[in-house]
Amino acid sequence: MSMMSEFKEFAMKGNVVDMAVGVVIGGAFGKIVSSLVKDVIMPPIGLLLGGVDFSDLAVVLKEGTEEIEAVTLNYGVFIQNVIDFIIIAFAIFMVVKAMNSAKKKEEAKPAAPPAPSKEEVLLTEIRDALKSK
Repeated sequence: MSMMSEFKEFAMKGNVVDMAVGVVIGGAFGKIVSSLVKDVIMPPIGLLLGGVDFSDLAVVLKEGTEEIEAVTLNYGVFIQNVIDFIIIAFAIFMVVKAMNSAKKKEEAKPAAPPAPSKEEVLLTEIRDALKSK
Protein backbone atom coordinates (compact mmCIF):
# COMPACT_ATOMS: atom_id res chain seq x y z
CA MET A 1 0.00 0.00 0.00
CA SER A 2 1.49 3.33 -0.98
CA MET A 3 1.96 6.14 1.50
CA MET A 4 -0.56 8.32 -0.36
CA SER A 5 -3.29 5.67 -0.18
CA GLU A 6 -2.56 5.10 3.53
CA PHE A 7 -2.84 8.82 4.16
CA LYS A 8 -6.11 9.00 2.21
CA GLU A 9 -7.51 6.10 4.22
CA PHE A 10 -6.46 7.78 7.47
CA ALA A 11 -7.82 11.21 6.50
CA MET A 12 -11.19 9.85 5.43
CA LYS A 13 -11.89 7.99 8.66
CA GLY A 14 -14.89 9.40 10.50
CA ASN A 15 -12.98 10.30 13.65
CA VAL A 16 -10.51 12.52 11.81
CA VAL A 17 -13.27 14.42 10.04
CA ASP A 18 -15.22 14.80 13.30
CA MET A 19 -12.09 16.07 15.01
CA ALA A 20 -11.48 18.61 12.24
CA VAL A 21 -15.04 19.90 12.56
CA GLY A 22 -14.57 20.11 16.33
CA VAL A 23 -11.37 22.14 15.94
CA VAL A 24 -13.05 24.62 13.58
CA ILE A 25 -16.09 25.01 15.83
CA GLY A 26 -13.82 25.26 18.88
CA GLY A 27 -11.84 28.07 17.25
CA ALA A 28 -15.02 29.99 16.51
CA PHE A 29 -16.29 29.33 20.04
CA GLY A 30 -12.99 30.63 21.44
CA LYS A 31 -13.41 33.89 19.51
CA ILE A 32 -16.94 34.29 20.83
CA VAL A 33 -15.83 33.72 24.42
CA SER A 34 -12.87 36.10 24.00
CA SER A 35 -15.23 38.79 22.75
CA LEU A 36 -17.63 38.06 25.62
CA VAL A 37 -14.85 38.48 28.16
CA LYS A 38 -13.18 41.49 26.53
CA ASP A 39 -16.29 43.41 25.47
CA VAL A 40 -18.99 42.36 27.95
CA ILE A 41 -17.52 41.01 31.20
CA MET A 42 -14.32 43.02 31.72
CA PRO A 43 -15.72 46.57 31.21
CA PRO A 44 -18.20 46.31 34.14
CA ILE A 45 -15.52 44.70 36.31
CA GLY A 46 -13.14 47.52 35.38
CA LEU A 47 -15.87 50.07 36.15
CA LEU A 48 -16.44 48.51 39.58
CA LEU A 49 -12.70 48.74 40.23
CA GLY A 50 -12.66 52.47 39.49
CA GLY A 51 -12.70 52.70 35.70
CA VAL A 52 -9.78 50.36 35.07
CA ASP A 53 -9.28 49.04 31.53
CA PHE A 54 -7.68 45.64 32.01
CA SER A 55 -5.99 45.71 28.61
CA ASP A 56 -4.06 48.80 29.77
CA LEU A 57 -2.79 47.21 32.99
CA ALA A 58 0.95 46.77 32.67
CA VAL A 59 4.21 47.20 34.53
CA VAL A 60 6.93 49.10 32.66
CA LEU A 61 10.14 47.10 32.89
CA LYS A 62 12.19 49.48 30.78
CA GLU A 63 11.22 52.94 29.62
CA GLY A 64 11.06 53.47 25.90
CA THR A 65 13.12 55.94 23.94
CA GLU A 66 12.54 57.53 20.56
CA GLU A 67 14.12 54.55 18.79
CA ILE A 68 13.12 51.72 21.16
CA GLU A 69 9.64 50.83 22.44
CA ALA A 70 9.07 50.45 26.16
CA VAL A 71 9.31 46.93 27.58
CA THR A 72 6.15 46.16 29.53
CA LEU A 73 4.67 43.26 31.45
CA ASN A 74 1.01 43.24 30.34
CA TYR A 75 -0.69 41.49 33.23
CA GLY A 76 -4.13 42.93 32.36
CA VAL A 77 -4.20 40.99 29.09
CA PHE A 78 -3.10 37.91 31.02
CA ILE A 79 -6.03 38.33 33.44
CA GLN A 80 -8.42 38.54 30.46
CA ASN A 81 -6.93 35.38 28.97
CA VAL A 82 -7.27 33.53 32.28
CA ILE A 83 -10.95 34.49 32.45
CA ASP A 84 -11.33 33.36 28.79
CA PHE A 85 -9.83 30.01 29.71
CA ILE A 86 -12.06 29.56 32.77
CA ILE A 87 -15.22 30.25 30.77
CA ILE A 88 -14.18 27.94 27.90
CA ALA A 89 -13.14 25.18 30.33
CA PHE A 90 -16.47 25.49 32.16
CA ALA A 91 -18.44 25.35 28.90
CA ILE A 92 -16.54 22.24 27.77
CA PHE A 93 -17.06 20.69 31.21
CA MET A 94 -20.82 21.25 30.91
CA VAL A 95 -20.91 19.68 27.42
CA VAL A 96 -18.91 16.63 28.57
CA LYS A 97 -21.10 16.31 31.67
CA ALA A 98 -24.26 16.39 29.52
CA MET A 99 -22.82 13.79 27.15
CA ASN A 100 -21.83 11.52 30.05
CA SER A 101 -25.28 11.75 31.66
CA ALA A 102 -26.93 10.96 28.31
CA LYS A 103 -24.57 8.00 27.93
CA LYS A 104 -25.42 6.75 31.45
CA LYS A 105 -29.15 6.99 30.70
CA GLU A 106 -28.60 4.99 27.52
CA GLU A 107 -26.61 2.36 29.41
CA ALA A 108 -29.20 2.22 32.19
CA LYS A 109 -31.96 1.07 29.82
CA PRO A 110 -32.61 -2.60 30.50
CA ALA A 111 -31.51 -4.88 27.73
CA ALA A 112 -34.18 -6.90 25.99
CA PRO A 113 -34.26 -10.48 27.19
CA PRO A 114 -32.38 -12.77 24.85
CA ALA A 115 -34.42 -14.80 22.41
CA PRO A 116 -34.86 -18.44 23.44
CA SER A 117 -32.43 -20.87 21.90
CA LYS A 118 -33.50 -23.42 19.30
CA GLU A 119 -33.42 -26.15 21.95
CA GLU A 120 -35.73 -24.20 24.26
CA VAL A 121 -38.16 -23.52 21.41
CA LEU A 122 -38.15 -27.22 20.49
CA LEU A 123 -38.65 -28.29 24.12
CA THR A 124 -41.52 -25.83 24.47
CA GLU A 125 -43.18 -27.23 21.34
CA ILE A 126 -42.75 -30.78 22.67
CA ARG A 127 -44.22 -29.77 26.06
CA ASP A 128 -47.19 -28.06 24.39
CA ALA A 129 -47.76 -31.10 22.15
CA LEU A 130 -47.73 -33.46 25.18
CA LYS A 131 -50.16 -31.23 27.06
CA SER A 132 -52.59 -31.20 24.15
CA LYS A 133 -52.78 -35.05 24.08
